[in-house]
Amino acid sequence: MVANGVEDEEKWLAAAIAGLQQNAFYMHRALDSNNLRDALKYSAQMLSELRTSKLSPHKYYELYMRAFDELRKLEMFFKEETRRGCSIIDLYELVQHAGNILPRLYLLCTVGSVYIKSKEAPAKDVLKDLVEMCRGIQHPVRGLFLRSYLSQVSRDKLPDIGSEYEGDAETVMDAVEFVLQNFTEMNKLWVRMQHQGPAREKEKREKERSELRDLVGKNLHVLSQIEGVDLEMYKDTVLPRVLEQVVNCKDELAQFYLMDCVIQVFPDEYHLQTLEVLLGACPQLQPSVDVKTVLSRLMERLSNYAASSAEVLPEFLQVEAFSKLNNAIGTVIEAQVDMPIFGAVTLYSSLLTFTLHVHPDRLDYADQVLGACFKKLSSKGKLDDSRATKQIVALLSAPLEKYNDVVTALKLSNYPKVMEYLDSETNKVMATVIIQSIMKNKTNISTAGKVEALFELITGLIKDLDGAHEEVDEDDFNEEQNSVARLIQMLHNDDPEEMYKIICTVRKWIMTGGPRRLPFTVPPLVFSSLKLVRTLQGQDQGQDENPFGDESSTTPKKIFQLLNQTIEVLSTVPAPELALQLYLQCAEAANDSDLEPVAYEFFTQAYILYEEEVSDSKAQVTALHLMIGTLQRMVVFGVENRDTLTHKATGYSAKLLKKPDQCRAVYGCAHLFWVDDQDNMKDGERVLICLKRALRIANAAQQMSNAARGSTGSAMLFVEILNKYLYFFEKENPQITAAVIQSLIELIKTEMQSESVTPDPGADAFFASTLRYIQFQKQKGGAIGERYEPIKA
Repeated sequence: MVANGVEDEEKWLAAAIAGLQQNAFYMHRALDSNNLRDALKYSAQMLSELRTSKLSPHKYYELYMRAFDELRKLEMFFKEETRRGCSIIDLYELVQHAGNILPRLYLLCTVGSVYIKSKEAPAKDVLKDLVEMCRGIQHPVRGLFLRSYLSQVSRDKLPDIGSEYEGDAETVMDAVEFVLQNFTEMNKLWVRMQHQGPAREKEKREKERSELRDLVGKNLHVLSQIEGVDLEMYKDTVLPRVLEQVVNCKDELAQFYLMDCVIQVFPDEYHLQTLEVLLGACPQLQPSVDVKTVLSRLMERLSNYAASSAEVLPEFLQVEAFSKLNNAIGTVIEAQVDMPIFGAVTLYSSLLTFTLHVHPDRLDYADQVLGACFKKLSSKGKLDDSRATKQIVALLSAPLEKYNDVVTALKLSNYPKVMEYLDSETNKVMATVIIQSIMKNKTNISTAGKVEALFELITGLIKDLDGAHEEVDEDDFNEEQNSVARLIQMLHNDDPEEMYKIICTVRKWIMTGGPRRLPFTVPPLVFSSLKLVRTLQGQDQGQDENPFGDESSTTPKKIFQLLNQTIEVLSTVPAPELALQLYLQCAEAANDSDLEPVAYEFFTQAYILYEEEVSDSKAQVTALHLMIGTLQRMVVFGVENRDTLTHKATGYSAKLLKKPDQCRAVYGCAHLFWVDDQDNMKDGERVLICLKRALRIANAAQQMSNAARGSTGSAMLFVEILNKYLYFFEKENPQITAAVIQSLIELIKTEMQSESVTPDPGADAFFASTLRYIQFQKQKGGAIGERYEPIKA
C-alpha cells in the first residue's frame, strides 16, 4: 500500500514537472520575442502546477524549486520591460488579471520585487500590500511555500537602517511589522497542517511538518539580520510578539522549534537583557514540550558568552542571571511532574556549567545547584536510567574541569550526596575521573580531613558498595586499584603530625577493601609510612626516652607499630610473599632508625611467613635471597641476634629442594659473615666454610645428575663459586688465598674437559670471561697485581 502511494506520488511529480517545463518553454519563447502578454499567460499556466494537493512537502519542494528558478528569469524580464518604458504600476495591475489566485500571487510577488527596486512607491506600502494579499492562500503547504517565496524576494528590499529602501523615521518598524506578520501567518499555516487528513496519518504529517519547519524559522533569522532592531525594539516589540505567537499556537512541535530558533538566532546580550521575559514563556508551553533542551541550549549560549570575555560578566551580575535561571528551572520542574529524572538532571547540569563560567568564585551557588539536584534525586531513589547517570557524571565532572582542583570540589557539601545516587559501576567511573584529575593537576591533598572527604567520594574503588559482588574484568579491576595506589603515594604533608593522621585515615579506609584490594593498597601505604620514618630520622629522637612520648607525638616506633598491624592483615589475605617483602623493607627502615628490637621483630615475622606460608620452591628461592640480602645490610643487631638470624638463613639455604638453588643460597650466605666497613662483621673462616659447603653441594648436584641422566650436567655452579672466591679474595679475606683459587681453577678446567660434562656455551663464556678478568687484574700492577700474580690463569 505504502509502495503504491510512493509510486503514485512519483508519477504525479513527474507529470507536474513535465507540465511546468512545457509552459516554461513557451514562456521563454515569449520572453525572447518580448511578448509580455504571452509571457504572463504561460507563466501563469506554469505556476498552476503548484496548485496540486497530491504531493508530500518533500516532493512539492522539488517542484517549487524548479518554479523558483523560472520566476528569477521572469523577474529579470520584468526589469528589462521597465527599462524599455513599460510602467511598473501597469505591470503590477496587469498580473492581477491571472485566472487562478496562486499563480496570480506568485506573479504579484515577482513584480512587487521589481516595483520596490524601482522606488516608484515606498517599500513599506508594497510589502504591506503583498503580505495582506497572500492571505488569499489558506492551504497549509501551498501557503507556506508562497510566503516563503515572498520572504525570499523581499529580504534584501526591507526598509532597514542604511538600506537603499530606507524611508522615514518609522521605517524599521515597518520592516519588522512585515516580517512579524509574515511569520505569524506562516506559523498558523504550519500548525494547521496537523489537522489536515485522517487521524491515522498523524505521525506521517508530523514528519512532514518537521521537514517544513525551516520555512517558518527563516523569518526569525531575517528579523535578527535587520540592522535597526536594537535591544529596545527587541525587548518592546520583537520578542513579545514572537513569544505571543509561540505560546498561543499551543503546538508541541512549533513551540519547541521556535523557542530554539529564538535562542539560536538573536544575540547573546539580547537574551541576557530579556532573560525574565524569555524564561517566563517556558512554563506556559505545552507540558509535552522538551523544555529541558530549550533551557539547556539557552544556558549553553550564555555560558559561552560569559567565557568569551571577562568584560561581559558584570552584565550577568546586573541582571541577576543565576537567580532567574535557578527559579525558572525550579518552576519548570515543579510544573512538569512527569518530567523524567534525566530531564531534571540535564537542567541542573547546564545550570552548574553556567554558574561555573559566570560565577567561578561563588562556590555557594555551585553547591546550591548540587543541593537542588540532590533534593530531586532523593525523591526518586537509586537511578536505573543510563542517560540520567551520564548526566550526573557530567554534572559532577564540571567542577573538576573548571577548577582543576579536587580540593575545591571537596568544599561542596552536596557533591558526595549527589554521587551516592550513581550505581556502583558509574560510581567507580566517577571515582576514577576524580583520581585522574588529581594526577593530571598534581593536586596536593594535605590534611587528614580532606583525605577523609576524598575517600568518601571514591568509596566505589576502595570497597564494594552495598554488598555488590558483580563480576568485574580482571584488567579493569587492576587498573582501578593501581590508580588508588598512585593516589595514596600523592598524599603528603611536611608536618609529621599531620602526615601521620593522613596515614591513619588512609589505613582506616583501605582496611575495609577486602582481600582482593589489599595487595594493591597496602604497599603504597607502607612506603608512605617509611617515607615519614626517614623524615623523622633526621630529627631529635629524645622523646623516645619520655614514657609518654609515643602518645603525645609521632615517632618512628609508633609508625612501626602501625605498620606491623597493617602488614599482618596482608599476610592473612593471603599474600605471604608480598607481606614478607614489606616486613623486610620495614626491618631495613628500623635498622636506619637504630631500633634493634623493632627490626628483629620484623625479621622474625618474615621468617615465620617463610616457614609457614611460602611453599612454592621458586617463591622460596626468591624470598630467601631477599632475606639474605636485607640481613647483610643490617648493622643494628647485636652479636646474639645477628647470629640467630644468620644461623636461620643458612639453615633455610640447606633445605631448599633443588641442589643448584641450595648451592646459590649457601654461597649467598657467605656475605652475611663479611660486611664492608664493619670490622666486627668480618669472619673469614665462616666465609670459607660457606664457600666450601657450596662446592660440596655443587659436586653432589653433579653426581646426582650423573646417576640420573648419565651426564654430570653443566659446570656453571663451579664458575659462579669461583667468582665468589675472587670477590672475597679482593676484599682481603685472609682465608681465601691464591693457592685456593688456583686449585679451584684447575678443578673447573678438569671438569670442563671431562667427557661426562654436558656442553654449556654459557658456562664456557663465563669461565673465559673470569680468566680474562684475572689477567686484567694482574696487568694492573700495584697491590692488586701483586695479589693476583701467583694465580696462573
